[in-house]
Amino acid sequence: MRQRARLAIVLVPVALVAAACSDDEGGEATTVPTIAVPVTAPATPNLATTPPTNTSPPTTTAVDSVATTTATTAPAGPLDVIADEPFPNERCAANEAAGTITYLSGFDFAATVSIIDVILADEAGYYDELCLDVSLQPSFSTANYPFVASGEAQFASGGSFSEVVNAADANEAELVAVAVEGRSAIDSLILKPGRAATLEDLAGTTIGVKQALPPSVAAMLATAGLGEGKDYETVLVDGFDPLVHITLDGIVGFPGYRNNEPGTLERAGVPFDLFVPTDYDVPGSSGVIYTSRDFLDDHPTAVEDFVRATMRGLADALAEPDAASAIALQRIDDNGNPNFLSPEGETFRWRSDVDKMLDETADGPPPGVIEVDLLQAELDAYSDVGLFGDAGAPPASDFVAADLAAGIYDDTGTVIWPS
Repeated sequence: MRQRARLAIVLVPVALVAAACSDDEGGEATTVPTIAVPVTAPATPNLATTPPTNTSPPTTTAVDSVATTTATTAPAGPLDVIADEPFPNERCAANEAAGTITYLSGFDFAATVSIIDVILADEAGYYDELCLDVSLQPSFSTANYPFVASGEAQFASGGSFSEVVNAADANEAELVAVAVEGRSAIDSLILKPGRAATLEDLAGTTIGVKQALPPSVAAMLATAGLGEGKDYETVLVDGFDPLVHITLDGIVGFPGYRNNEPGTLERAGVPFDLFVPTDYDVPGSSGVIYTSRDFLDDHPTAVEDFVRATMRGLADALAEPDAASAIALQRIDDNGNPNFLSPEGETFRWRSDVDKMLDETADGPPPGVIEVDLLQAELDAYSDVGLFGDAGAPPASDFVAADLAAGIYDDTGTVIWPS
């Protein structure tokens, strides 16, 4: 079994989502004097030394397991997982042969998609039941890509599908999404109250950004015929505190995650207006779990069963949201809480994600199942606002294991689980 490697990361001390900050996706902006907010930038992870074994004590908060009863009608092979039947010995041996599987989170152990489900699966022992040796490491999504590309980590949380695709190109890597949990972007545009009644009212204004305007927000503004640098300007703002950004002179507003910054402002009693890309039919995604093409090819059952256990953890988290966020917060505290995440913030974060996910899956496939046409629409829309440069949007199908997540569910949308 391969030696574990220690991941040493210093994360940005601000309540961002797992989902990686799409403001990291490039673009130029002009610095504007602002109120300074102390920030600890994420350090480059060091996977050259031994990773810590997860010593977090089990929380006393219980989450009911999701029901997983079903029967299959297809003939079973020696490696097939059959509901309520013993896990095949051959498959167990194949999974054990994968060695230690390192998972890197997208933002600490925050209570959000593609992180909280992995935490709950680990807490419940689901990986162990499928003969997987999984080590969870807190990280930051934009720091993860080179480590998965090089095989130093096997799975990671990405902020969006477009972020994964962009990073695959930047790292000259074959990265493959194996589950996409959010079927819309989590970005929003937060404005000072009364500054704009419509998107068109933002013509001639200046928007503050942390590094760059998220492509989903840029695409939303494009629906009103507004282009960055032509119809509105962007300037850099310091730090990540929305309570500071809302007071800054010279900007009309700033982007933020709708499962984070609005909650911070609401709890402080600070008024604001909110524009959300999904309200303007802008496609997007969030909470992507991905691996490398090499690991998928070398250990297909381990990849499938990692997704199987993770989706069962997600079902638990959806069934008991408050208990799930409490478990995530315990992991955060056991890790020293370097980002000062709060119980109120994590409860708001996961409650927001639950509402969004239940709405997105009400008339569609179960959580995590990949819909290639939606992902292609995302790439195309973001290409139109310059995310992929002159090359344009690549085929989404090149970056997904399209049928993998669908195969772990039965016809009722329940995870197929052995006895």
